[in-house]
Amino acid sequence: MHHSEKASSLRQRLAHPGVIRVAGAHDALSALVAEEVGFDAVWASSLAISAARGLPDMSLLTMTDYLQAASHINDVCACPVIADCDTGFGNTANVAYLVRQYESAGVAAICIEDKVFPKRNSFVDAEQILEDADVFARKIEVAKQTQRSADFVVIARTEAAIAGAGIPEALRRAHKYVDAGADAILMHSKSAQPDEVLTFLEEWQGRAPVVVVPTTYFDWHVDDAAKAGVTMVIYANQALRAAVHSIRSALRETLATGSSVSIEKTIAPMADIFRLQRVDEWLELEA
Repeated sequence: MHHSEKASSLRQRLAHPGVIRVAGAHDALSALVAEEVGFDAVWASSLAISAARGLPDMSLLTMTDYLQAASHINDVCACPVIADCDTGFGNTANVAYLVRQYESAGVAAICIEDKVFPKRNSFVDAEQILEDADVFARKIEVAKQTQRSADFVVIARTEAAIAGAGIPEALRRAHKYVDAGADAILMHSKSAQPDEVLTFLEEWQGRAPVVVVPTTYFDWHVDDAAKAGVTMVIYANQALRAAVHSIRSALRETLATGSSVSIEKTIAPMADIFRLQRVDEWLELEA
């Protein structure tokens, strides 16, 4: 799928019934696996990309770092890529610049959140400071004014519930962001149950597509999310966490037993890696 077709495909999916299932990726290979197993789109996660560099999700990496990672993912995937752009990497001028850069790279969508820079990851036990709603709404307005293609998608993420400001504040902010042009609202919550999201959805009444990230309320089935009015579900960090667990387990077993014989049947064969890398296609070019 051509870059422009990815954005068009995502926009069409947002406008039609059914849930868009999205998997977080930390690099191109994890994105290829997500696409292979059937996810509709890939989330270029700032947490996962930071973790792949051995760093916390605290705005330590630059926009260029995240853009490069998202571009690597987009280059190998046929499905749309949604880039996690934290707080927009600065002020409205920074947001305009990131839209130009990400859109030029062929990324189908960006998501920015309404916290101050530098951000702290939403699940870290630390104070979460919200940006002024009007200031953030202006960022959304500038993002929409800057995009060249009508298909490019801008998702506004409200962290009001994460910051403890409550659902009424999340709704107030979400309405402002849609008024400013946001194509969808990511309602973020770290509750153990989807109660906050459900309350938001009931009051929201389908004004614009709603995106959720069920990291903490992970037992909420995607079908139940769809019935409640959710348009997109992002499994943002499960691949990263699975990778860490599997790598640790395999290497620990290898070190303890003195060989890899006990893990060979449970890890991917080399042929699987070559297939994901499309080695045969590249070899044909040398023929």
